Amino acid sequence: MKIISTNIGQAVEIEWHGKKELTGIYKYPVDEPIFLGKEDVVKDDVMDRRYHGGLEKACYLYSADHYGWWKEHYPDADWDLGFFGENLTVEGIDESSIRIGDVYQLGEAVVQVTQPRQPCYKLGIRAGNQQIVRDFWDSPFPGVYVRVLEEGAVKTGDEMTLAKAAPENMTLAEVFALFTHERTNVPKLRQAVAIPEMAASCRKDLTKRLTFALQNESND
Repeated sequence: MKIISTNIGQAVEIEWHGKKELTGIYKYPVDEPIFLGKEDVVKDDVMDRRYHGGLEKACYLYSADHYGWWKEHYPDADWDLGFFGENLTVEGIDESSIRIGDVYQLGEAVVQVTQPRQPCYKLGIRAGNQQIVRDFWDSPFPGVYVRVLEEGAVKTGDEMTLAKAAPENMTLAEVFALFTHERTNVPKLRQAVAIPEMAASCRKDLTKRLTFALQNESND
């Protein structure tokens, strides 16, 4: 896997349901390395730390390979790399083979996979079409959130190489499916919430789904 774009975003004001707010989803390519810190990417604006940034979601990666599919379905969107709010656009990412807990060497940094992306309305605002949020949930392309184990700079052309696999854990695609068509799969939900390397916020959301699924089972 290879880094093909490093992306940084500055805060942009948007309006949602009559209220103005700031978002950092408008990230664009920069002609310089970016530095992956423990809680965020240096010089990158993160506005809502309930859902972005922090120790368990310090950096977001998205696959360059998926852009063609999205461009075909949303040809009028502004398709600069960084469109999905990713700091790193990476050639070769496959969410069906990357597992929660996998550790990667990423330029000078060492990172660990923590969860798939859970999209919100801000992606729809950037695309100019809220349908893209629903399509993102239905796709197998959630991208990769990571915690930074060792800080360091990452530049275009750097490789993303597996340093330590977590072979017993679920893949990003498997976990992401638990929010949609697998949301009532109790065994898989139990398996997911037990993954020690999972981001706490994602585990909390999956635990809610597990509780709901168990309640539905008891009512049947």
